[in-house]
Amino acid sequence: MAVLSDAIRQAAAIPILSGQVCLITSSSGRRWVVPKGCFEPGKTAADIALQEAWEEAGLIGVLRGEPIGHYHYEKLGRRYHVTVFVLDVTEVADDWPEMKLRQRRWLSGERAIARIQEPDLRDLILEALAARQPA
Repeated sequence: MAVLSDAIRQAAAIPILSGQVCLITSSSGRRWVVPKGCFEPGKTAADIALQEAWEEAGLIGVLRGEPIGHYHYEKLGRRYHVTVFVLDVTEVADDWPEMKLRQRRWLSGERAIARIQEPDLRDLILEALAARQPA
């Protein structure tokens, strides 16, 4: 999937632990999403995915190498291009930076994709759950 030149670039993590996916509420609290954030100077897409998983969901883990894919969405008239990684979660914090701003839920794949609005992200979640976890 090509990156649109006018798109805002973001990176996201699909957090997985024991076959479940972690979703968080958006900053408005109206939608369920995966942790994601805008690129920052001097940081890679992988750095941003790990950073957002911590800040937005209180999760620490290991990314499964290369991105699993990409998706686009629009918000307030702007187009976003999101690079998506799978995060194998190793730690779940009780306290994290945005815990008062967001809810965090662990869901089965079926329940997670039912809450996600972006069709391409739903496909990536299914793909992430079907992929073998590294040894």
